Amino acid sequence: MAGGLVALLDDIAALAKLAAASIDDVSAAAGRAGVKAAGVVIDDTAVTPRYVVGLSPDRELPIIGKIALGSIANKLLLILPLALLLSAFAPWALTPILMLGGAYLCFEAAEKILEALKGEHHADEVAEITDAKALEKRQVLGAIRTDLILSAEIMVIALSQLPAEMSVITRAGALVLVAFAITVGVYGVVALIVKMDDIGLHFSRNGGGATAALGRGLVRAMPLLLSALSHLGVAAMVWVGGGILLHGMEEFGFGALPHAVHHWSEAAGAGLGGVGAIVTWAVYALGSAIAGLVAGSIIVLLLHLLPRKGH
Repeated sequence: MAGGLVALLDDIAALAKLAAASIDDVSAAAGRAGVKAAGVVIDDTAVTPRYVVGLSPDRELPIIGKIALGSIANKLLLILPLALLLSAFAPWALTPILMLGGAYLCFEAAEKILEALKGEHHADEVAEITDAKALEKRQVLGAIRTDLILSAEIMVIALSQLPAEMSVITRAGALVLVAFAITVGVYGVVALIVKMDDIGLHFSRNGGGATAALGRGLVRAMPLLLSALSHLGVAAMVWVGGGILLHGMEEFGFGALPHAVHHWSEAAGAGLGGVGAIVTWAVYALGSAIAGLVAGSIIVLLLHLLPRKGH
């Protein structure tokens, strides 16, 4: 009996070690995959706050919570199963899907830039809806639809960074960790951003000296922060989208432009010592952004200007 118990304990210990090793594998894989998706995360964080602008302050956090739950559902219930099926049965499809998403990001950014240059400002539909519940539902659904595109990019980018020999279970575990970590990170930051003016108002009214001054500074900084986030979101879209397109071109054998951008970035950072890596990254990001802006502008031209010219 004692021998059987010892054997059972040995088996449990072996299983525990195996589980711990698996958790380490999943965590490491999730870390590698999540870093590559960081650019889309910036865009996701920059885009989301606009969905609570103009709504009641006491509903801001509940609305962000609903959007976050919708984002998790997008990632785990829709995107994760499809991504795993594609990786198992049609891995060749991942790069074209990534390129389509990258092209969409480039198009969105180019269209926003074109509208800004033309001075166009679309009227916000928030004012057209007077029922608070209907308005909240519309905003939440709109945010979740936008999140679906960005989440798909995040998950497919993350999946593309996982080793091909990794088991399906470990891949799924890594992607689940990425989904939760990115969703909590993005919507935690969004919640902080949209409540920053309330925090600043509280500090200015209830604090003294430096605390009150900090509160007034936070209130004054909010419009500037939201404007900066809007510009950062556009920059992230062309940078990430362009980088995805360059990578896809290289995989499909059209390596002249990707190799040129890589060569220019390496040349720019050569001989600069400790800052060389930063300069190399910055030049490559700039090259990716320019490529993304050109691609997005072509798509805008094809989808908008040519049809209008024919009318």
